[in-house]
Amino acid sequence: MVRAAVPHAEGEDASDYAIVRRAIEFISTEYRGQPSLAAVAAAVGLSPEELQTAFKRWSGLTPKAFLQAVTIDRARGLLGEGASLLDAALEVGLSGPSRLHDLFVKHEAMSPGSYKDKGRGLALSYGYHSSPFGRALVVASERGLAGVAFADASDGGDAAALEDMVRRWPQAEFKRDDAFTRAYADRAFRPSEWQCERPLRVVMIGTDFEIRVWQALLEIPVGETTTYSTIAERLGAPKAARAVGAAVGRNPISFVVPCHRVVGKSGALTGYHWGLSRKRAMLGWEACLLARR
Repeated sequence: MVRAAVPHAEGEDASDYAIVRRAIEFISTEYRGQPSLAAVAAAVGLSPEELQTAFKRWSGLTPKAFLQAVTIDRARGLLGEGASLLDAALEVGLSGPSRLHDLFVKHEAMSPGSYKDKGRGLALSYGYHSSPFGRALVVASERGLAGVAFADASDGGDAAALEDMVRRWPQAEFKRDDAFTRAYADRAFRPSEWQCERPLRVVMIGTDFEIRVWQALLEIPVGETTTYSTIAERLGAPKAARAVGAAVGRNPISFVVPCHRVVGKSGALTGYHWGLSRKRAMLGWEACLLARR
């Protein structure tokens, strides 16, 4: 079994995501004051022109348009009444009623024995790829995508991200193969590749309960959120919100299995394995997709 540590890629801190992530933090906390482009740029230590360029490269929208999307996301009254983010956007006139393709995923679960044996006999390829949310670790088998994680320099970089995956299936054979995993990275992070006639195959490896929770996550559309208690009720276990939260936290296929779309009962963002900044970025990126339609 290979557990090779891969050096952290130099220059990651200068990536668009690293820049935009700081801007998102500022916009997400200061949106009530509707900060100007100059104010956001000053908060992240860039000129307005530099921020505008990086933000448009990352999302296709200006920071001002993203601020509008965040404002809608924080429209507590509408969301509290059960309205989706898309419905809120339509009500304030941000987006037209055009249809957005989501990640069309065809999933299957590994046998309980594979989970119990911690992946014994399972061959997993891994590779590192750029994504809208930073450097991503992608893990796949011949049967489909099995893992997506993020390699942050502040949290140990590539080696830590890989070790987190290896801990999940310690008896599996891991080998690096960026060429093999690149196609999965493209399918996950490029909206132009989200095609219902060519679904992305996902392999779920977990307990029966975890797999049921992850399947429920796949039913949450882009631009909408749900709560842990709502998922628990959907699974016929209304008192199991805490167990649902634990299963959501153990989801190994970040973004593709959209655990970032689960929020607290009040609508507030809650803990996320890869950080609340990234969770905000994912929801904001999806809001940008809706706004561009």
